[in-house]
Amino acid sequence: MKGTPKSGEPFGDHSREAGTRGAPLSIMSRIAEARPEPEQLTLDPREAAPSPPFSQQKQKWPGKESEMDPAPDYGAETYRGHGRLEGRIALITGADSGIGRAVALAFAREGAHIAFTYLPEEKTDALESKAAINEAGVDCLPIAADLSEPTTCEDVIQKTVERFGRIDILVNNAAFQGEATDDVSELTPGRVEQTLRVNVLAPFVLVRACLPHMGPGGSIINVSSIQAYDPSSPILDYATSKGALVTFTKGLAQSLIERGIRVNSVAPGPVWTPLVIQSFSPEKNAHFGENSPMGRPAQPAELAPPFVFLASDESRYVNGEILGVTGGRLLA
Repeated sequence: MKGTPKSGEPFGDHSREAGTRGAPLSIMSRIAEARPEPEQLTLDPREAAPSPPFSQQKQKWPGKESEMDPAPDYGAETYRGHGRLEGRIALITGADSGIGRAVALAFAREGAHIAFTYLPEEKTDALESKAAINEAGVDCLPIAADLSEPTTCEDVIQKTVERFGRIDILVNNAAFQGEATDDVSELTPGRVEQTLRVNVLAPFVLVRACLPHMGPGGSIINVSSIQAYDPSSPILDYATSKGALVTFTKGLAQSLIERGIRVNSVAPGPVWTPLVIQSFSPEKNAHFGENSPMGRPAQPAELAPPFVFLASDESRYVNGEILGVTGGRLLA
């Protein structure tokens, strides 16, 4: 049609900008100039949380979140629930701090009632976790427990069932990570045994004791690690245990789906938690996460959404998967 502009051209000469003739600006140009800059709706992930260098710091085992600088973000000010776990019962090991606390808070704000374990030495942090969970309006059962003892693991399941009647979600999060060593010869049999008892044996025992109380639709989530795929020699016992959890997850998923129970794993990369501060030197901690593709460690709050996904019906066709939350480091 005569006078119809070609694709990409402005509509007629009256909308063209002035050039040298001094004609007025186009209507669209004037609107564009008057329109305020749009509010930034997305966030650069590299700048979404504190980046190193941090202050040099070192804590004794097992570490306290309340004494870390900067304080880890577990989602207290940011996580919003949508009722995806309404009325469910979740048992989360090691939820006094770090990833466990962030997951417990997220589950609570999604409507789940929470039981969680902590070491007696971690009572101060555990009380803060309990307060945050209770503020979400759900029931909470903190259980002091040393999970290196199988009978204690069985007691944890029993206490949870006595309180809530069943278990719908089990998160095997608690872990032991000793101080970084300079040589593999420093990894004594006693230390390796402690690592494997907490990180591998306890999940076996907890799952075994939990099964009579978990029905179809249940979800088990094991916390593995980037260390299973890219192990660091100074914490080789820890890395080995996380590799075992990957195998445990994949094999268990094939077995338990026959009961309608799904089993998956979240594999974190570097995360700013007490586990780190009590394991490495002050100098190492000051630069923790610096070699991540994002140039920083994750905050615990950034790990919670994948756990909510795996615990909820939104992932009902996901089974036997290892979900990496590594900031770009690859799971091979």
